[in-house]
Amino acid sequence: MTVLDLNCDVAEGFGAWRIADDDALLTVVTGANIACGFHAGDPSAMRRACVGAVRHGVAIGAHVGYRDLAGFGRRFLDVDPAELTDDVLYQLGALAAFATAAGGRIGYVKPHGALYGAIGSNDGQAGAVVEAVRQFDPSLPVLGMPGSRWLAQAAAAGLPTVPEAFADRAYLPDGRLVPRRSPGAVLTDPAAVASRVVRLVTAGEVEAADGSVLPMHARSVCVHGDTPGAVQLARAARAALVGAGAAVRSFV
Repeated sequence: MTVLDLNCDVAEGFGAWRIADDDALLTVVTGANIACGFHAGDPSAMRRACVGAVRHGVAIGAHVGYRDLAGFGRRFLDVDPAELTDDVLYQLGALAAFATAAGGRIGYVKPHGALYGAIGSNDGQAGAVVEAVRQFDPSLPVLGMPGSRWLAQAAAAGLPTVPEAFADRAYLPDGRLVPRRSPGAVLTDPAAVASRVVRLVTAGEVEAADGSVLPMHARSVCVHGDTPGAVQLARAARAALVGAGAAVRSFV
């Protein structure tokens, strides 16, 4: 039986502003990518998400990003690698405090947004994030794009690696994601999301935006918390995975 994790971004509001229905999402997913305060989130949001994750038996993931609240972490920052290592280590430490207070622990690390994209090909930044995780806890699994420099460097450093696919994002023919500002970059139709994950689990492939077929080995599937209708999309993805014969559970 194919086993797949279903992860989603949570705690991405700030202060009085909420991005998604985190409480509902935590009843559906098996992994919660919790914003650590740099691209989004604040201490109270992080605590609530950790408490909710522990309550529902959901794995806690550190969703680390660039120090870019105004840009939601979706703008590339040419950060010095040593500084980036410190920034990521800082975020891991902050989330670890709230996870421990909630009776849980950090189970994995998944970079966010522009940082996730940059470390796909930028060896300097990929190495900086790998170093932060290695110093914090070298047993932590890390999520990333199949074939990325990030996963390659993580594996070389002895970190457990987990390739993931995206249920709600369009792909380019080379396997990268379609830029968010391009038409059709984000999938918001539950039927389209369900079809994507069924093809992933039954055929090990996804269809790119131009109709070409990409082989795709993944152990986790992501739905973004800020995608419109995220709760419905996550439910559709989980139901489709189960209907296709997959076991939906965390890799942690």
